[in-house]
Formats: sequence, structure tokens, C-alpha cells
Amino acid sequence: MAKTDRLFRLLHLIRGLTPPVTAARLAAAMEVSERTIYRDIEALRAAGARIEGAAGLGYTMTEDPALPPQTFTQLEIEALVLGLSEVQARGDAALGDAAADALTKITATLPERQQRHAVQAITLVHRFAQPHAPAVDMTLLREASWAEEALEITYRDNTGVVSTRRIYPLALAYLDNVVMLLGWCCLRQDFRQFKVGSILAARRSGDSFRPNRVPLLRQFAARLQARRHDMAQRD
Repeated sequence: MAKTDRLFRLLHLIRGLTPPVTAARLAAAMEVSERTIYRDIEALRAAGARIEGAAGLGYTMTEDPALPPQTFTQLEIEALVLGLSEVQARGDAALGDAAADALTKITATLPERQQRHAVQAITLVHRFAQPHAPAVDMTLLREASWAEEALEITYRDNTGVVSTRRIYPLALAYLDNVVMLLGWCCLRQDFRQFKVGSILAARRSGDSFRPNRVPLLRQFAARLQARRHDMAQRD
């Protein structure tokens, strides 16, 4: 790998991995020696990249002016346009507007040639059926999840029974034809997946469940993995 390509790859890793990133981890990902990582970090710092940290402590990117916006490849631009267009077609109004704004901002930072690639992208999204607007405010669900704040919801299950529950909102999953809210149900003391379209009302309780969101998500992911493993063993 050419040194320039290696430096861009190193910048990408430092920006993308959970900081602080150790030289050992970077060396393993780059398939080079730790000594090479130390030299390349010094080269990036000399070029203007703000990389905090030291050997033995790990590194964190605070600014990366050395990474120009034109590092997007044409295929990466197509992926961005496709992904953000899908959000506009699939998400609620606020999420769709945010995706459109994000695409505009990204396109504005690109050189003229790559702006043309974005405007004339060959990957298009079209959905004949528009998603049904849920009764509940999606912004409220997102903000409660971000803030790790318990929700009080009124929910109609598949049999038509309506109940009121307190849940810890963890994630929103956009499936083929339905949006699901993954949450920890305080009533059942277990994970539940609620159809957003069946949530009749929701309000933020003001009670925090921080810092349990990430551990709960890891527990749910481990449970799914175990279930897949069991199914594979049966097959």
C-alpha cells in the first residue's frame, strides 16, 4: 500500500474506532508494525491532523483538516445518495427532511466533478406505497432513546388488547413494512418489540435509565446470536 493511501486509511480508522485507539489495534487493522503506526501518526500530525494521545495511552482525533472531502470515491457517493434517499422514502417527515439536508450539506463540500456524481447518481429509490404515518410522535421516541429516558406508552397488541406500560426505549428498527420499537418492558421484565403503528400514545416519564441502554442492547444482541446458533444447530 502506498504511503499516502496508508495515511488516509489510518485517519479513517482513528476517526471510526472507539477512542482512545491503541497503536496495537491500529497496527493489527493496518497489518503493519506498531513502529510504522507511530511514524505515520507523526506524519499526520505534521500535515495538520489534530491527533491527541501517546504510545501506551491510545489516540483520539479531535480535528482532521488533513482529510479532504474529495476522498469520497464515486461508489461511496452512490452509497451515500442511495442510503439517504432510502431514509427520505422510508422515514417520517422529520427524518426525511434531515436526510435531505444532510445530502445537501455533503454535496456542497464536494469538488465540482464529484458534485456532478452526486446529482447524477445512478442509484435511485422509489416506493409506490408511502409509509403509514404513525399516531405517535417519532421525534419523541428518538429523543427518549437518545436521552435514555423511560417512556409511558399506551399500546394495542395483535389481539386488540390495549395496555399501558413503562418501557426503556432502546432502538428503532425499520423493517420491510413496519417500524418496530425495541424496548425493555418494565411490566414483563424482558425485551419487547412494539409496532410503532400500534402505539396509541406515548409520553416521556422524566425517569432516566442511563447508563443501561448499551448494556441492554448488547444483551439483546447476544440473545439473538444464541437463538441463531440454536436454529443453525437444529438445521
